[in-house]
Amino acid sequence: MRKTSLDTVYKLAKKNKNIIFIGSDLGPGVLDNFKKEMPERFLMEGVSEQSIIGLSAGLAMEGFIPYVNTIATFITRRCFEQIVVDLCLHNLPVKLIGNGGGLVYAPLGPTHQAIEDISIMRSIPNMSIISPCDAVEMKALIEQSVDYKGPLYIRLARGGDKIITEKKDLIQIGKGIVKIEPQDYLFLTTGVMTQIAIEASNFLKKEKNVECGVIHLGTIKPLDTKLLLEWIPKVKKVVTVEENVLSGGFGSSILEFTSEHFPENLTKIKRIGLEDKFIEQYGSQDLLLKSNNLTKENLIKHILSFIN
Repeated sequence: MRKTSLDTVYKLAKKNKNIIFIGSDLGPGVLDNFKKEMPERFLMEGVSEQSIIGLSAGLAMEGFIPYVNTIATFITRRCFEQIVVDLCLHNLPVKLIGNGGGLVYAPLGPTHQAIEDISIMRSIPNMSIISPCDAVEMKALIEQSVDYKGPLYIRLARGGDKIITEKKDLIQIGKGIVKIEPQDYLFLTTGVMTQIAIEASNFLKKEKNVECGVIHLGTIKPLDTKLLLEWIPKVKKVVTVEENVLSGGFGSSILEFTSEHFPENLTKIKRIGLEDKFIEQYGSQDLLLKSNNLTKENLIKHILSFIN
C-alpha cells in the first residue's frame, strides 16, 4: 500500500508542477524516479519531522501541494503541535502520509506502533482522515487528494494486503461503501479491518446462515453521515472494528454520531479495537492482532453472542 501511494504521488507530480514530496529519513531507493526527474520537488530532510511540518506549511502558503511521508507514530505523536498550529489553524492543503498505521511495525515495539493515530488526528479541527482498505482504494483516494481542501491524514497499512475493492465500488473521499448489504447485523469498519470483517461475514453466511452486512468507511473524518443515517436504525446490532485504541477512535466517532442523531440506538453498538494500553508483546503484526482479538474469529463470536 505504501508503494502504491508513493508511486501515485510521483505520477501526479509529473502532471502537476505544484506537487512537492517531503520525506524524513526514509530508506534508500524510495521514489528514486521522483528524485532523478524532479529533484527540485523532492526533499528528504532527515530525522526532523517537526521541521518538515513547518516546511510543508510554508510551501502550501506559497501555492504548492506538499505530500509529507514518514512513519505514522512520528508524523502524529511527534508533530502534534506543529500539525495543530502550522497546518490546521491555517487550514492548509498538506497531505500527511503515515506509514504503518496500527500494528504494522509490531517488531519494533510501542515506539513505532501507531495505535492511537486515529484518535490524535480526529481531535484536531480542520483535519480529515482517510484509511483505505487496500491498494486499489488507496490509489483512487490519493488521486482525489490533490484537490482536497485542508489538511489530510492518509493512514497506510503494511502493503501486500488482499484486494477487496470491486469495480462497482464508488470510491470517494467522504463516502463509505456498502461491501455486503446489512440485514439484522452490521460491521462498520475502516482500513484493512474491513478485510477481516468480510471474511467473518462470509463465514457467518455460509456456516451459520446469519446475514451480517459490512460497510467500509475509508474516510474516518468526515464520516459519511448519509450512509450512517440510513443503516444504523435498520439493524439490530452494530459492531465497529478498528486497528486503533478504542478511546477516541473510529468506534468512538460512531458512538458520538449515534448519540447526536438517534441516542435510542446507542445500546446496539459494540466497539472492537485495541485496549487502552501499550502493547507489551513483540512479534509479527498478525501475532499481535491475534493476541489483541482483532481477528475474524472474534468478530464471529460477537455476532453469535448477540443471537444467543
